[in-house]
Amino acid sequence: MPLDKMQLEQSQNYRNAMESLVAVEVEMQLRRLPPKLKEYICLTEVIAYALNRLPPLYATCEKGWKQQQVRGRQEYGNQVTAAVRQALAAIQRDPLRVSTPLRHQKDSSAEFALQELKNILGQDQLTWDEIPDAIEQALIKTARGEIEWQRRPNPDEPFVEWKYEDQFLK
Repeated sequence: MPLDKMQLEQSQNYRNAMESLVAVEVEMQLRRLPPKLKEYICLTEVIAYALNRLPPLYATCEKGWKQQQVRGRQEYGNQVTAAVRQALAAIQRDPLRVSTPLRHQKDSSAEFALQELKNILGQDQLTWDEIPDAIEQALIKTARGEIEWQRRPNPDEPFVEWKYEDQFLK
């Protein structure tokens, strides 16, 4: 499996409990700031800045998630508060800085999946809304022997075309 695809799949199987602790702290500290000042603060930059100064607390299951949340509050509560305070001060220093935000990982994963489905089903104009019907039609035609499928040489290799032959399109 290509590394990028593997990373996308794995990213859904673990989470950093520190992220939610920092987000809550940012929200609490922002409430104390003047409204005019809040306009110049990019929340994602504040959160990223603070997280880069704190230890990660990863969990892979609900029980672990709860334990890491408790641990984060008990062991690192003061550090979280200080890191967020430092982040707010650092971000406020440069309110005119312009940056291009990262694309959400799920968005790129979804785009990749949609492109793969378009390739597999041989339908370049396919949208997410049309996928259930397209898959259902492909399965029905396959069951009737109207479509012949051939496996890709390496299914983990992206952008290698599936061979899709619809007997009625010939």
